[in-house]
Amino acid sequence: MSEQAGDKPADASQDDADPAADRQGQTNDEDTGAEDDRPQDPWAARRELYEHVPAFVGGSLVGGAQTGVSGGSVGGDVVLGTKVEHHYRFGAATHTSGNIPPAELEHLAQVFAGYEELVHPLRDRLRAERVLVLSGAPFTGRRSAALMLLRSLGAAPVRAIDPNTRPTALTDEMNGDAIGYLISDLVTGSENPLRDIDLWAVRDILREKDAYMVITVDLFATLRGVPVVDWKPPSPQAVLRSHLHARVQDPRKENELLALAVSREFLGRDDHQLREAAAYAEALAAHADGTMTYEKLAAVGPMLVRDQVQEWFGTDETQLRDKAFLISLAAFDEAAYALTAELSDSLYGQFQRTEDAGKEPRVGIFGTSITKRLRLARAVEYWQEEHTEWGPVLQRMARFEERRAAGEVLREVWTSHPSARPALLAWLRKLAQDGRPLVRTRAAVTAAVLAETDLPSAMALLIEGWAKSKLYRDRLVAANALATAYAVGAPNIPRILRSWCDDEAEPRPRWTAIRAYALVGPRMPDEALEALAEAARTGDDEQEAQHIAESAALLLSDESAPVRSQVLRRLLELLQDGPSGRRLALHAFVLACTRADSRLLLRWYAEAASSDAEDARWLILLWRTALADLRYTTDALKALAGWALEADGDPQTERQLTMLLPTLAASTEDRKRLDHMLGTLCGRRGGDPPAVVGRLMAVLRGAAAAPAAGGHQVPDHH
Repeated sequence: MSEQAGDKPADASQDDADPAADRQGQTNDEDTGAEDDRPQDPWAARRELYEHVPAFVGGSLVGGAQTGVSGGSVGGDVVLGTKVEHHYRFGAATHTSGNIPPAELEHLAQVFAGYEELVHPLRDRLRAERVLVLSGAPFTGRRSAALMLLRSLGAAPVRAIDPNTRPTALTDEMNGDAIGYLISDLVTGSENPLRDIDLWAVRDILREKDAYMVITVDLFATLRGVPVVDWKPPSPQAVLRSHLHARVQDPRKENELLALAVSREFLGRDDHQLREAAAYAEALAAHADGTMTYEKLAAVGPMLVRDQVQEWFGTDETQLRDKAFLISLAAFDEAAYALTAELSDSLYGQFQRTEDAGKEPRVGIFGTSITKRLRLARAVEYWQEEHTEWGPVLQRMARFEERRAAGEVLREVWTSHPSARPALLAWLRKLAQDGRPLVRTRAAVTAAVLAETDLPSAMALLIEGWAKSKLYRDRLVAANALATAYAVGAPNIPRILRSWCDDEAEPRPRWTAIRAYALVGPRMPDEALEALAEAARTGDDEQEAQHIAESAALLLSDESAPVRSQVLRRLLELLQDGPSGRRLALHAFVLACTRADSRLLLRWYAEAASSDAEDARWLILLWRTALADLRYTTDALKALAGWALEADGDPQTERQLTMLLPTLAASTEDRKRLDHMLGTLCGRRGGDPPAVVGRLMAVLRGAAAAPAAGGHQVPDHH
């Protein structure tokens, strides 16, 4: 992976949360890094962008279908509760103190999934021990299982005890006529652990009252000598079917609902929370009785993601450091966990400055749990090779289970929590200065998602600042951001690029637009080439002309064959479009020949010629024109010489060259030029030319007696 000198981070770092101060810090960074700053190789820059974008935008950027979160609202009472772990009464109120209504228990009995295999085996143990501690992850049905377990022993009414009750005071809450007790998610800690002695005292009173108690705790509860039952929840699919059956009660109709495309997509994943499965069943039932359209049913999945994200950021239950981690994971989805955690702590420091500007931020070094963090984020870890400039490296990666979560997190923070913006902006500007290509790319992608949500703010606060920077590396981040923003559906990006590319634009935004066209061009090749041609006509700087030609060359070497064909025809039109158009077309063509990966244009010609496609004739026409133009003859011959050297030991390349070279010898002058190029070719390490050169010269001379293939006349533009 190419790393230019200008890609290294500036020495000065800017941590101020105030946007104006941060822009001043960015200016200081420009001063420190401007001496060795230069444009990164455009082919390497494009490879880095494609390699480092996350999956939720990657398909859109390189030609796949857009994968952003779609909008839509859902009718009915499908609500994602924020504090209720009770998935069977989705959205029901929590009874922290007092008896649970009998109607809730009856409804639970109708919809509960997994009673026989999951709950029933625990009944004898509860009967013997009187109190059980049920341990499991949040939103896995522990509370529902506890209620069903108490109901199976006839322990009703059930009194819900406040989970904030200290374990030493549990016996004080066991009053009244209840013979069943539930403590849902008992709060414990190092100063108030749940101990075996606490349970002994509770058990004595339960025996006296012939009563039972179930306590649910999470996986990180502080316990001292307490035996626990590890709760294994039913599958989301089982919960959905159980809830749907209770609501529809028509097996044929149930099967029809489960056979819907959106239902199959939902059932195809195992990472749904059980409360989400219950909500989806409720939505299916609403669709069955005609109160919810299919379009609204299709929007339930995105809505559940949105509600989960709002739950994370809309309450104080998620700690500030965990919120910073969620945002960092959204920006670095599918990246190394260590990198995500490192940069999340940087963002956490920015958040602390916002909350208390008078204090220096403090970030704890230890004390964070990977397991707990990923469980909170509903994320998974996995091992995968990461591509680096030193070769592949095995890394522990992290990603959201739900592919739409990353974009939704960024949108929620940006639009619903404006107080977070100063810290987020300072963080993103700092990421753009990082020496690691992946980090800079993700800064651009994050800015693109923000632009799709709120274009004016993202442009004014981030992208325009990068585009006007003195440093090429910042302007490249801006170009990547605009290209990605267009891919994910941000509005007005073509208008912005065109305005930045006209003759009245400032030089720095103009360079940014020229680079961006190389990336967005495959989605609008005619418009991109028209803008690049206009920039070539109005510009008078040789270095800018090089950058314009590079962008056009990148379009001509796009991986999409239809895009390449369209660009090829537009370049042929530019040959007739005056001196600037001719220079752009030929310069872009020879750059594509010499710079495109894996001999792309040679393979393209061979494939087109084999199928008698029109592209072959147009490629030959450009080749002959370039060879005949003294400004580009040397570069065109250089490309051919490079392919000839690669043909040594590569029969496929040799076959392709034997197809191409005779078609280029349209005149005696052409044959002499090509023969001289081959005759003076040395091996890669000097010395005698490779054996393939002699064979290629024989092919070329053997074709001299026959008319050159193609038959197209080269237009005279001199």
